[in-house]
Amino acid sequence: MEPENTESQEIILEGIAASPGICIGKAYIVDNDGIDIIQRYHISESKVQAEKNRFNTAIKHAKSELIEIIEKTPKDLKEHANILETHVVLLNDKMLYGQTIEAIEKDLINSEWALRKVVNRLRKMFRELPDEYFKDRVNDIIHVSNRINRNLGGGEPVNFKNINKRVILVASDLSPAETSQIQLEKIMGFVTDLGGKTSHTGIIARTLEIPAVLGLQNVTRLIQNDDLLIVDGSGGTVVIQPDETTLRRYVQRRVDYEVRRAQMIRSSHSTAMTLDGTTFKVMGNIELPEEVVSVKDKGGDGIGLYRTEFQYMNRAAFPGESELYEKYKDVLDVISPQPVTIRTLDINGDKAVSFDSDYDEPNPALGLRAIRYCLKKPNVFMTQLRAILRVAAHGNVRILIPMISGYEEIMETKRLIEKAASDLESEGVPHKGDIKLGVMIEVPSAVIIADILAEEVDFFSIGTNDLIQYSMAIDRGNSLVAGFFNPLHPAVIRMISHVADVARKKNIGIYMCGEMASEPMYIPLLIGLGIKEFSMNPQSIPLVKRMVRSLNTSECVGFIDEVMVQKSALKILELIKSRYGKLLSDYEL
Repeated sequence: MEPENTESQEIILEGIAASPGICIGKAYIVDNDGIDIIQRYHISESKVQAEKNRFNTAIKHAKSELIEIIEKTPKDLKEHANILETHVVLLNDKMLYGQTIEAIEKDLINSEWALRKVVNRLRKMFRELPDEYFKDRVNDIIHVSNRINRNLGGGEPVNFKNINKRVILVASDLSPAETSQIQLEKIMGFVTDLGGKTSHTGIIARTLEIPAVLGLQNVTRLIQNDDLLIVDGSGGTVVIQPDETTLRRYVQRRVDYEVRRAQMIRSSHSTAMTLDGTTFKVMGNIELPEEVVSVKDKGGDGIGLYRTEFQYMNRAAFPGESELYEKYKDVLDVISPQPVTIRTLDINGDKAVSFDSDYDEPNPALGLRAIRYCLKKPNVFMTQLRAILRVAAHGNVRILIPMISGYEEIMETKRLIEKAASDLESEGVPHKGDIKLGVMIEVPSAVIIADILAEEVDFFSIGTNDLIQYSMAIDRGNSLVAGFFNPLHPAVIRMISHVADVARKKNIGIYMCGEMASEPMYIPLLIGLGIKEFSMNPQSIPLVKRMVRSLNTSECVGFIDEVMVQKSALKILELIKSRYGKLLSDYEL
């Protein structure tokens, strides 16, 4: 993204508006060279040899990778191959390898920290040399250390708990494991090179209610630690080192935003009932148990999507049944008597578990993830199912199965649920066996056989994020194609319409938990299509509830007839604006 230079020193960047709001503060760089995201831990003298062996193994794997790349490098890229050969030499260089081994032995520290210590010393030494050639060799050292670290296990995620001041995170990207550690009292917002509005980085930003601008491409090269930043997550703008005029303007805009947001929240506990008397449930999506408080504070009618995979990440082993049960019960206790919809484990995909790396998939989004992973790991799945059935004895709990693509997956899942209930019964453990079961509609095959699936479940929950990604062949985390990710594409509207029609005919629930449900602009369309329950990031609940109260259900149903004959997303957007534009302007924050 090319910056816009003003007369002052400020730089204005335009990216993807991923999470609304305005924050102003100092930048905190999440180091993208992989050196500063390492955790230190002490090792005993008896473990020194094992740690040295671990480091040597990582070196051997790194060397094998480089040699394979070199052998496959075309002759016309000989210069590139020469650089890689230099990297092979560096792997056994006395300064890098020898000093790291020495640090492990002398300081009794883990390989990652020993390598970091050596690399930091070499970086400082090389950068102080007058010769530009040697200064440039710093990058080679960093690249080699990155490769070693990846073979050591990639190091530990950024520990945001170490941040001791209010900052704005600046990173190439933020993984789900990293963002799950964000402390709201420390992090005001974040900006990234990569990602899009429906990437998990964007979803978590909205869940945490912090401004975020993503897909800026080169922001990490333009911003330095402690630069003053303005992040406008509503407009998708980032201002680096703003001048006084710009600063005053955004301070006032932030005040205006907070006033309007407060007005929305004050009315959020009222029922979401349309002008002609139809009541809708507006619920919250959560990643972590602690977020249930935000759903309740915003007037949410329950939890429509509890993403449970974050309890499996950033740890050394799978959580046990008791731990999961306690986490689920924490959520239920806060939101009861409203329902809690627990989605079963959705990994690997873009949320891989570091300690379970049996699978190295070239395309994990189309690989062993979600229900496929769970059925492949029945012991892991059974632990979660038992915990869910146990907590269901205390309130209104529903199970939601992700990424169902065929009939057999549902039947095997139901068999495992029945077995979990039977085992708990024989053990005398309190539980509820006749729990409501739903499936996420996020794979095109599920749309096509919705009538078959509907006979085996109690409800459908449409996950528009993945449904659009898979049906439109768009990577929702890729900023280069983010513009093609459009919920108003006629194909998407027709798929939603078909699923809703099947649900109505089969007399099962029809809900939406994808990000499409969080946009007031889409609510007239979704009501007209027949969606009965919406679930979203907590901060969108007040806006959506207010929008529902402004609409007439019968008018929305009639509006769909006009929508269904449109040939493009642009035409549908124009139709929505022409019909509801004045109303929508009152809901923009």
